[in-house]
Amino acid sequence: MTHKPIEKVPNEDIAAEVQPEVGELTRNASRGKITATVLLTVATIFAGMLGPMQSAVNGQLGSYLGDGHAAAIVSFGAGLVLMFIIIAPRTKTRRAFLALPRHLANGTIPWWNFFAGLCGAVIVLSEGITVGALGVATFQTALISGMVVSGVLCDRLGIGVAFKQLLSTPRIVGAALAIIATILVVAPGYETPHVLALAILPFIAGLLAGWQPAGNSEVGRISDSMLVSITWNFLIGFVFLVVAFLLRAATSNVEFRLPDVWWLYLGGPLGLLSIALMALLVRGLGLLLLGLASTAGQLVGSIGIDGLIPAFGATIHMVTIVGTIVALIAAGIAMTPSRKIPKTPVGRAQ
Repeated sequence: MTHKPIEKVPNEDIAAEVQPEVGELTRNASRGKITATVLLTVATIFAGMLGPMQSAVNGQLGSYLGDGHAAAIVSFGAGLVLMFIIIAPRTKTRRAFLALPRHLANGTIPWWNFFAGLCGAVIVLSEGITVGALGVATFQTALISGMVVSGVLCDRLGIGVAFKQLLSTPRIVGAALAIIATILVVAPGYETPHVLALAILPFIAGLLAGWQPAGNSEVGRISDSMLVSITWNFLIGFVFLVVAFLLRAATSNVEFRLPDVWWLYLGGPLGLLSIALMALLVRGLGLLLLGLASTAGQLVGSIGIDGLIPAFGATIHMVTIVGTIVALIAAGIAMTPSRKIPKTPVGRAQ
């Protein structure tokens, strides 16, 4: 009985048949990744627009109450109540939150991490005081410019980051452009010195905001929950604002009242929604692209609110638009990674 020999398919033939399929799969995967990145970027831009919306609401709240300080208390109070509703029903988060004062007393982490909420309080306070006079675009540009400068300095000093980064030329240029952006957006108010003085508040708030994520991150680490960290952040800011208001009330004639318009309470919840969305989106985009897209959303949203909703904003000048574009460029340049500073041996100056 004879057996027919088995024909062997050359390796080259197999490769020729498989290669087109592999190439097609690779191209499909690449297209899918690009599509996902584009969709996530668009979502981040819209999430960034929540910042100007929060500023607009808090600015209107300040005008409604006639007191930016009282507006900040209402905004922080609304956010705090919402966070308590979220964490209180769960045993784990409730216990983690109640344990934070013990961590503070024991020095589990540096004490200043527990007071990062003061930065948020300053930002919301400056919204209630200045947005009505400055407009949303000017406020947001000054705030972002301060954050750009703060980010460059914090990276250099190693605040809230795993390693220090050198002050490279791009980062210095980015910080300088951020300052120029602030000057541009306040340019229409040169004839009114009080407007220029108001613009300093959001810029300083942006400078302080550099170490806020670092503190919140550390509190989130020891509590094993960013929800707990955010709640603590709101509590600290709220207590600070209330104590400061009581001191004002003891030395001057001030009055606190709650607004009777429901949407004026949305400032705090809008801030919380922005934080939650950013925490979700960063997983798919990474920090650099997330930062650029959210900054773009903040600036575009600011111009949109001022231009499309006159009751919420202010007059849009061409120099304001130029300033927001410069601020976006500054953020992009300043976010460029710089060379790491190597750790020096103990006992040797850095």
